[in-house]
Amino acid sequence: MKQKNASILKSLLLALLFINCDNNDKSFNYTPEQTTTVTQVVIKTDKVKYAPGDAIAFSIDKLSENSIIRYKYLNTTLSEHPLTSANWTWTPPSGDYKGYLVELYKKVDGVEVIVGTVAVDVSSDWTKFPRYGFLSEFGAMSDSQIAATIDNLKNYHINALQYYDWGNKHHSPLKMNGTSPATNWLDIAGRQMAFSTVKNYIDKAHGINMASMSYNLLYGAWSDYSADGVSNQWFLYNDQNHSNINKHDLPDSWQSDILVTNPGNTDWQNYIFEKTNLIYQNLNFDGWHLDQLGDRGNVYGYNGNSVALNETFTPFLQNLKAKFPNKKNMLNAVAQYGQSNILSAPVDVAYTEVWGPRDGYKDLAEIIKENNTLSDNKLNTVLAAYMDYDKANGTGFFNTPGVLLTDAVIFAFGGSHLELGEHMLAKEYFPNNNLQMDGELKKTLPKYYDFLVGYQNLLRDGGTFNNPVLISGDGKVSLNSWPPVSSSVSVVGKKVGNKQIVHLINFSNANSLNWRDTNGEQVVPDIKKNLTLNLQNNQTVSKVWYASPDLDGGASKELSFSQVGSYLVFKIPSLQYWGMIVVEYQ
Repeated sequence: MKQKNASILKSLLLALLFINCDNNDKSFNYTPEQTTTVTQVVIKTDKVKYAPGDAIAFSIDKLSENSIIRYKYLNTTLSEHPLTSANWTWTPPSGDYKGYLVELYKKVDGVEVIVGTVAVDVSSDWTKFPRYGFLSEFGAMSDSQIAATIDNLKNYHINALQYYDWGNKHHSPLKMNGTSPATNWLDIAGRQMAFSTVKNYIDKAHGINMASMSYNLLYGAWSDYSADGVSNQWFLYNDQNHSNINKHDLPDSWQSDILVTNPGNTDWQNYIFEKTNLIYQNLNFDGWHLDQLGDRGNVYGYNGNSVALNETFTPFLQNLKAKFPNKKNMLNAVAQYGQSNILSAPVDVAYTEVWGPRDGYKDLAEIIKENNTLSDNKLNTVLAAYMDYDKANGTGFFNTPGVLLTDAVIFAFGGSHLELGEHMLAKEYFPNNNLQMDGELKKTLPKYYDFLVGYQNLLRDGGTFNNPVLISGDGKVSLNSWPPVSSSVSVVGKKVGNKQIVHLINFSNANSLNWRDTNGEQVVPDIKKNLTLNLQNNQTVSKVWYASPDLDGGASKELSFSQVGSYLVFKIPSLQYWGMIVVEYQ
């Protein structure tokens, strides 16, 4: 009987809330969406991140008359002034590891209209909020070609790059000509590489505070290993009699298969560390992006003893840090293999290459949360999650809805997505560039990265995930607590300090809950407008605001609200892919 009475009371309350909203109670007002056509502008920063105290140089593609530039930390306005030049500077507050959103607006018929936005990251160390990109082409290139690639990545605030397959042999990446680096060499696929291109990329990236990470396996040698001083006693074997070296087969047209060395063998460690030192002496890489090949099954050392491969990762990484204490390190956990061993070692970023069966949107969130736990909430996550995987067997365009929904999930849970380089990433072999970004994705995706940066102190700076009770007050959407279900908007909660964050991710007309969108078939979500929402709440609220990368470039919008019974009631103006509600308590 009590349960029935509670249900009746709940229904009456919701009915009351619905009536109040329909009666246009002034307490539910918010700044309405604008239908006035205003020319949008593109605002750029000169670097991808800034040290505390640095001045940020901005530029704009065209000056918008009678517009005002406003600097915000979360929803708090720090300062604003009329914009009178296409180039200007601003020095943020002195705090480290802060994200800001800069809004350009004007008044049209007395109503504020957003004209453009851009984010700013003030962080002394890129690994706090990693936004990882890649490079995969290192043949002869002009300075202008290199600069164009770096400048494009700057517009996404990419703060570090993985230099994929830049080297020659895995056991000796930097080819030498006597005591000097060779001018050119071939990578394992037989592609031409140029020393000058690698060096110029590093220099140009450093010029805008973008880090450069040297890619190489932590184990691996080519078939000519003995000529370069690698011992057959350093390998892993498929048998106890050291007659069958464990190897990763590659196409016959390539220069070699990859023979797998034993990361726990200290002679191998000393050898590859010296080869890495040679790299650092000649190329100003900021660290080593280590790769692996996943679970190799039952493997044995030269002496016939069984080797638990994942357990070799920790001592390898510990010794690597001791050898190069001022360099950054990260090791790819392929399908999470060995991640607990990796994140108990001195690494700087949690990196996971996502493979089946973890193909659902819910799996992306679970992996990020696993990495948080394994690193004692000290490291943020980068996911190498390859979109439109089968579609990329042919040529065409990435499916924009699939990319944006996947990024919405990854970003809402505090991760970032390895997806941007000279081209967008669809395969584990990074040079594959069969798919291109279409005009819509090129226009929209930068705003997602602005959002990731501008609100990084809510998205990626601690906090505890929770399960707030959110109910539709007008029946316009079906809501469910994460994980997602079909035909519904998923609710993700997180408590950060005195703020309750509520993410809304719109799966209401998604045709699949598989993030990889293998054949590029995910559909564009229907836009939901003017939604009345009821959040169960028993605390005193000082402010409610809303922001979405799909609305006004992520600019925050303060909402009117009322406390009705045990529910906080407010309206949000629009939801397409992803929106973020922030409730601030007194």
